[in-house]
Amino acid sequence: MLTADLFINGLIIGLFYALMAVGLSMIFGVLKIVNFAHGEFYMVGAYAYVLISLKLGVSPWIALPLAAAAGAALGWLVERLLMRPLYAGYGSWSIMKDEYAVVVTFGLSLLLINLVDKIVGPYPYRGPSLIETSRFAVGPIMLNGQKLIAASLSLAILVGLALFIKRSLWGRQIQAVAQNRLGASLAGIDATHATSMIFAISGLLAALAGGLLAPAINPAPDVGAFPAVKSYVIVVLGGMGSIWGSMAAALLLGVLESFFAVYVSYDYRDAFGLLILILVLLFRPQGLFGEKGREV
Repeated sequence: MLTADLFINGLIIGLFYALMAVGLSMIFGVLKIVNFAHGEFYMVGAYAYVLISLKLGVSPWIALPLAAAAGAALGWLVERLLMRPLYAGYGSWSIMKDEYAVVVTFGLSLLLINLVDKIVGPYPYRGPSLIETSRFAVGPIMLNGQKLIAASLSLAILVGLALFIKRSLWGRQIQAVAQNRLGASLAGIDATHATSMIFAISGLLAALAGGLLAPAINPAPDVGAFPAVKSYVIVVLGGMGSIWGSMAAALLLGVLESFFAVYVSYDYRDAFGLLILILVLLFRPQGLFGEKGREV
């Protein structure tokens, strides 16, 4: 019974990790850059959910999609204003690209943290739960009601995203741009539109994760730092730029951390993911589920 309980709770944690990591993986798969402001998308979603619910008196079920929309809008704005110079001229695509992305996204991270600190304040807020029932029984396993609903929504969103990428016309365009940006452009695909869509999706997923976890995490200006670190670990574990690898790695990491916390040490649970990362980089640099030369 304990094993089943740990496994289910690990999967739930992994679903939250996946929401954060998939968007980051999509950005890397297309632009080959790391977004160091990704954690702040999570923070914006958490604050948007809490403030819309508490200050405006809106139902949490309405505040949640509004928070996700805020993250999508922020992602689109970041791409439009800050990322587009990366590929405005394809001839200079690789020149100073990494340095520019690091400086801009890291600066954006600091800006958003300090902006929220000055406008909203440094004190954490507690968001309202989506449901009143505190616990659910799933067979012999007792689960927190908020986490169960949040995990179900996360699973639905991830399945929808997988179908979108695999089956839809826009999803195929994203895959084409990720594989060869110049070739996709020559084939008539609007690579700029695809990139804007990726940043919007990335912001939406991270903000949605922040909103879903807001009742448990008590959002503060720097609340996105730790989820961002987890996302970087998962993206490397799953294979840089692989959406499917990131989903699998997130679930695997959640389950392994759950067992490690009980059978080894709860205090070092978060360090366990970093240990796995080091081992993967040593023995399988392309990631657990990645293949050389493949993204998205």
